Amino acid sequence: MSAAAPQEDGARPAATSPAAGERELAGSEGEPQRKIGLGTATSLVVASMIGTGVFTTTGLVLQSLPSSALVLLCWAIGGLAALCGALAYAELGAALPGNGGEYYYLSRLLHPLLGFLSAWASLVVGFAAPLAAIALAFGSYLEAVVPGTPPRVAGAALLVGLSTVHVWRVSAGARLQNVLTLGKVALIAGFVALGAAQGGLGRVLEPAERSAPVATPASFALGLLLVSFAYTGWNAASYVAGEVERPARTLPRALALGTFGVMVLYLALNVVFLASAPLVELRGVLPIGHVAATHLLGPVGGKVLSTVVLLGLLSTVSAIIVTGPRVYEAVGRDFPRLAWLSRRTREGGPWVAIVLQAVLALSMMLTAGFAALLTYVGFILAIFGALTVSCTFVLRRRGLAMPFRALGHPVPALIYLGLMVWMVASAIVERPVVALAGLGTIVAGLVAYLLSGQPRMPLVTARRPRPGGPEGSWQLDSVMSEAKVQSEADARSNSPSARSG
Repeated sequence: MSAAAPQEDGARPAATSPAAGERELAGSEGEPQRKIGLGTATSLVVASMIGTGVFTTTGLVLQSLPSSALVLLCWAIGGLAALCGALAYAELGAALPGNGGEYYYLSRLLHPLLGFLSAWASLVVGFAAPLAAIALAFGSYLEAVVPGTPPRVAGAALLVGLSTVHVWRVSAGARLQNVLTLGKVALIAGFVALGAAQGGLGRVLEPAERSAPVATPASFALGLLLVSFAYTGWNAASYVAGEVERPARTLPRALALGTFGVMVLYLALNVVFLASAPLVELRGVLPIGHVAATHLLGPVGGKVLSTVVLLGLLSTVSAIIVTGPRVYEAVGRDFPRLAWLSRRTREGGPWVAIVLQAVLALSMMLTAGFAALLTYVGFILAIFGALTVSCTFVLRRRGLAMPFRALGHPVPALIYLGLMVWMVASAIVERPVVALAGLGTIVAGLVAYLLSGQPRMPLVTARRPRPGGPEGSWQLDSVMSEAKVQSEADARSNSPSARSG
């Protein structure tokens, strides 16, 4: 059965196969070209996930949970949620292989407003602010390794340098991303091996001390919300689906392999952290990785871990520069007033979107100190992640062609949705300020949507047999915006054939 792909502008005939959809989305100047293979797509997932979160989260989770076993269970469930979400995104990316991730799927399957709000949240919450914080952290770690290095200058230089590479040439950025990610994973694996040999693994099985907090469903959900931030990035490959080679095969593999690999690495790393020292010395500690390394390897351990984290931050910044601008570029293709966001060169990335993200992140670096990432990041991303995963049910209800189907559906999607609803509800009850901040972000996005004009995208509604086509061939029905329909009618009326008639 052939797969149908949606169109970026609705003016051309719908594609009837993955190959046709890929050809349509690539090749012309100013449009994405499919140059990202399985290795780069997987490395984007890995690099986007492994940042500062895994090196800072466990100490905070220990404030809510009393024992190592519960902490590891929290990390395992967080990984399971990410894996279930990755399977759902694989279905969506294979069926609708375009850039933009949540924005692309929500816009075409539910409503342009929901897609725009997710893109707004991605710009402010999902990419620019964490990018600024990670760049500042990079400067701080570099100062620890090379004393006298100004942290803000180093962070700004990193942002400008990597943004320039990704503007210049997509293939060069992909090669750099692969090298950085392989180096990061190798160093973390080496640290895990050394830590396992030096640490007291028996500590992981010890019961909680009397002064430990009491575990409740609400405290476990809040711990899971913290852990979910460390897992953020499992959907990275979906943001560049419009530039992935053979997306029906490559996207599911990249999302599943990258997410599962990071889940295993996170569990191993946390076993080492929890085995490094008594829990009372780790509870509430933000730089838990540094404390663990010092206990396990002595003063040299701090230097070793700083190098590992430094490379990890470098890789994560590069991954965000790859993925984030593809969302804004997709918005520019759909909203005429924002068309400037979609400008790109034939060999390079979406340069206007990359520059916009870099400028926003640089301004945040210069005007604010990011001692911690925004507390509502996990809250906002959980909401839009749940909405996006729900689109897998829309695919089936509308009978759209699906080149990839997740094994066991709807179980993975329901697991993900249940966990997200639980986390969001617990955050609203336990952290109402977080909910208010999230509401404010959404309201600001609504205002921006109203100012952005009428979108010109198709809303994918159904699949039907192609008249006169071979058996088993299909085409998409789409409901386009009124402005788009009118513009196409005007174009037809002004065509040479119309005038001659």
